Amino acid sequence: QVRLVESGGGLVQPGGSLRLSCAASGFTFSNGRMGWFRQAPGKDREFVAAIPWSGTGTHVADSVKGRFAISRDNAKDTVFLQMNSLKSEDTAVYYCAAQWYARPPYYADDRYDYWGQGTQVTVSS
Repeated sequence: QVRLVESGGGLVQPGGSLRLSCAASGFTFSNGRMGWFRQAPGKDREFVAAIPWSGTGTHVADSVKGRFAISRDNAKDTVFLQMNSLKSEDTAVYYCAAQWYARPPYYADDRYDYWGQGTQVTVSS
């Protein structure tokens, strides 16, 4: 059974940082891709970042470029989203997602096969 479990969300002040983690289990696919998406209240889910399970080539949405970074630890089957200089507009539920094999476009949520339960990130003073 495939499981994706996010952690690391919480309340942070504007300008602060958080690191989200996504621990994956129940599968092995070296040709796959992992992604982070988010959904704010009343808005559609949007792409944040993506990374292949192996090799290089990360993607980050323009809205968070320069502030967010995605990385992975293959030994621990875990993907991270480092979020710096957080803004109120970053407030959302953040979801981890996985593809069996990397297929384009990386930013389309309907290309992902598995999803975590989400973790809330709230940026507020």
